[in-house]
Amino acid sequence: MKLEFRENGPIVIETGGRYVFRTAEGEHVVEKPRVSLCRCGGSGNKPFCDGTHKTNGFTAPAAMIEFDEGLVLDPAKP
Repeated sequence: MKLEFRENGPIVIETGGRYVFRTAEGEHVVEKPRVSLCRCGGSGNKPFCDGTHKTNGFTAPAAMIEFDEGLVLDPAKP
């Protein structure tokens, strides 16, 4: 899995084709190869990016986080 912090833009997560979005209202399975999350704070569709960063003056550097495919995240382990 890869998280791309786009310069002056959203966090883009490569999902591998599918992700599950859970809220207090329920669970939604989404069939998309990537999802863009707001990091400017201005989206009207949080947590998703709606492009507001292009007009609200948001600036931030680009960065990347890549996870080892063999890595298993277990919240029970410190």
